[in-house]
This record gives sequence, C-alpha cells and structure tokens, in this order.
Amino acid sequence: MMDFILLMGDPKSGGGSFQLIFLGLMIVVFWFFMIRPQAKKAKEQKSFIDNLQKGDKVVTIAGIHGVINKVNEDNTLSLEINPGSYIKIEKSSISMDWTAQLNKAATADKK
Repeated sequence: MMDFILLMGDPKSGGGSFQLIFLGLMIVVFWFFMIRPQAKKAKEQKSFIDNLQKGDKVVTIAGIHGVINKVNEDNTLSLEINPGSYIKIEKSSISMDWTAQLNKAATADKK
C-alpha cells in the first residue's frame, strides 16, 4: 500500500503534481498525434486547391472525372467531363487524394 501512495502522491500532502504532469503529457500526445497531422493535411489541401490550373485532370469528391477548362475568380471551376460538356463546380469539391491516384495511374501507364 505504501508503494502505491509513493507512486500516486500522498493526498494529504497535496500530491496533485503527478496528475498535473500526466494531464500535460496527455495534452502533448493528443496534439502530436491528432491536431498536428490534421492541420498539416488541411494546409496541403489548401495548397493543392490554390495550385489548380487549366488542363489539370481531376476527380471530384463525388467521383466525377474531368479536365479543368477554366478557373473562375469566384472559387469555381469549369470542368469538362466529356468533349463539349462542361459543369461548374466549387474548387473545394476536388479530391486531392483521388486526383493524386488518377495522375499516378496515368504516369504509370506512360512508362
């Protein structure tokens, strides 16, 4: 029983310092494994969206494949889905992951 009191701190002597350190470590671990990767992914997504240009082959989050025909100033794109068929979509609806897979497959086919 005495060992347990030594590890956890004696409640009579204000042994909350261990709990405070443990809470701080939990916050650091939570930030390192949850918040930091999510912020990094959001930054990559924003960079991807900002660098879209005419002629890029893309896939939307709805699974529509097409080629960017025009980048509009109101955060929309004109996407050519078939020769002569265009749709207007939001830039944010482009899937970074699926577009990367599409372009990766296209470069692998060329080799």
